[in-house]
Amino acid sequence: MSVALEATWIPRRYRVAAVRPELPDTVSLELDPESGESPAFEPGQFNMLYAFGLGEAAISLSGDPADRARLVHTVRAVGPVSRALAGLAVGASVGVRGPFGRGWPTATARGHDLIVVAGGLGLAPLRPVLLRVLADRACYGRVVVLVGMRTPREILYRAALDDWAGRADLEVEVTVDRGDADWRGHVGVVTSLIAQLALDPRNAVAFVCGPELMMRHGAAGLIGAGLESEQIFVSMERNMKCAIGLCGHCQFGPAFVCKDGPVLRFDRVGRALAIREW
Repeated sequence: MSVALEATWIPRRYRVAAVRPELPDTVSLELDPESGESPAFEPGQFNMLYAFGLGEAAISLSGDPADRARLVHTVRAVGPVSRALAGLAVGASVGVRGPFGRGWPTATARGHDLIVVAGGLGLAPLRPVLLRVLADRACYGRVVVLVGMRTPREILYRAALDDWAGRADLEVEVTVDRGDADWRGHVGVVTSLIAQLALDPRNAVAFVCGPELMMRHGAAGLIGAGLESEQIFVSMERNMKCAIGLCGHCQFGPAFVCKDGPVLRFDRVGRALAIREW
């Protein structure tokens, strides 16, 4: 078997180096390869994580793309495989295939203003974008981060968001659908924040990730602010099984999310996102 095919089909063993609780049902796993170093990845790509004895699941890479020594995946426990992954302890083994897919076009965004819009766990695939941008901050214009969560208790990466909000070269706004007695920030859907921005639509690129309904309305808000659909990129999270476009589980119109995405330009998928499914 060739090296390329082996990397595609056969999981490599990684060791859980750290488990960082994020939310009651969500953890970030820090993984070290048992031999060699991890393949390079682009922000927005994903790996297939294999829970031995159960199966595998597609999980976005959420760590620093400049760090070849360690992978970071943020996992929410929602099914048998993800629950097993989220329950791993330090020292446990996990299988990794990847990276797969097309990531965020950070090269396209260089020299432009960047608008990042995240809903819920959609912040995880966008975290590598921000880490890359901040490492090369002078190459980008205005950088705006809009984050929406259901409640204050469900804010992902709260410490990182606080750090980013304290930077003079980054604009960060967080909103929740429902506040509590201690919440002093915005209340409302994340798309409501777009209308408050004074954008230069001719010089902006937008990256949007979250539930499909949120991405559709977020893109509509950005288009209403003057952006063209060609300037907006979304990340799809359709049901991926093989990761290489063979099984068809993630087919979305003519595209396979695993290999043509998961990041897709909105003019390519916007019409299909508006079609009601049964």
